[in-house]
Amino acid sequence: MRIEVLLTAVVGLGALSIDMFLPSLPAIAHGFSAPPATAQLTVTLFLATLAACQLVYGPLSDRFGRRWVLIGGLGLYATAGLVCASASTMGTLIAARVLQALGAASGPVVARAVVRDLYERERAARVLAYMGTAQALTPILAPVLGGYIHERLGWRAVFFVQAGFGGLFLLLAAALLRETNIRRDPTALQPAQLLQNIATLLSDKAYLAYALANALMFGGQFAFISGSAFVLITLLGVAPSVFGRSFGAVAVGLMAGNFLSGRFGPRLGLDRTILCGTSLGAVAGLTMAGMAWSGVLTLPSVIVPMFCFAVGLGLTLPNGAAGAIGPFPRMAGLAAAVLGFIQLTGSAVYSIAVGHLYDGTARPMTTAIALAGTLACLCFWRLRGF
Repeated sequence: MRIEVLLTAVVGLGALSIDMFLPSLPAIAHGFSAPPATAQLTVTLFLATLAACQLVYGPLSDRFGRRWVLIGGLGLYATAGLVCASASTMGTLIAARVLQALGAASGPVVARAVVRDLYERERAARVLAYMGTAQALTPILAPVLGGYIHERLGWRAVFFVQAGFGGLFLLLAAALLRETNIRRDPTALQPAQLLQNIATLLSDKAYLAYALANALMFGGQFAFISGSAFVLITLLGVAPSVFGRSFGAVAVGLMAGNFLSGRFGPRLGLDRTILCGTSLGAVAGLTMAGMAWSGVLTLPSVIVPMFCFAVGLGLTLPNGAAGAIGPFPRMAGLAAAVLGFIQLTGSAVYSIAVGHLYDGTARPMTTAIALAGTLACLCFWRLRGF
């Protein structure tokens, strides 16, 4: 149980580093006399690096083992947090955030690979589900913690606290995490072998089914994250505090889905649980989009379907991860890395597209959520042969 708590913490390191930092973004832009677009690079470049560097840590952990790769990544994360806290220019802060993301990327890859090393597929799905239940607290608590620290001590203190988390997790990893990779692959970093391994993953229909289900459902969630402020605050006129509570309600839906997956997933099996999750996402998204296109736009018409979509996401993600990584014990790190890269990159591109399509109505966001849920359900149904 102690190791599962540690793995839960390091998987959520990327989300913690973004959500805890967001309340400080306007003050950072003002303090460095930088335009908002420049300050926003501390978020977008962090996300891009977090996605890309998972492809580095996966093969590294397959070649050299999980323990020292994670310890090294956490050490880099903690050090970069100190550089962020002491940055004297916006350029230095942006560069330090990239290094911080480089360290944080070790968490989700190594943690999921360790779960695969320790547990068979169904048990891994249950562990990942309960880990996801705890991780869903991050978007609720991290902005609150970050805002409190910022108000009391300033934005630099936020990065000192993040560095402290990194140092704490490093010490816990050194003390608690034993090496779990007993099938180290000495060829994992050879370019030809690496490309062959990636081709093996992407040509496997089952892997693609799980990866696409996760990426599309996650993309629907990202569409809500990127568009919800415009829809709820700008169009509906809700107060920021109401927006925060509404966002928290969706996070509770994600927690509920993960909990239900851990509780009932072993009885249903991975594939049926994912089919339930993607079907719920499709129905919820189509309901939300149908109301938006028919002129019905209220707070409940957005949040109630999105809560249901988030439950579906919670049912899908842990089972999709376990199903994708499970059949590849010799390259579990790479399988986790490619899965994470597809999920993060695809979701980011999808949310950017939704932002560009914003037309002053809720239709682009709700349509994107409906499309994501429907495609996830159809792709999984087709590729898994239901």
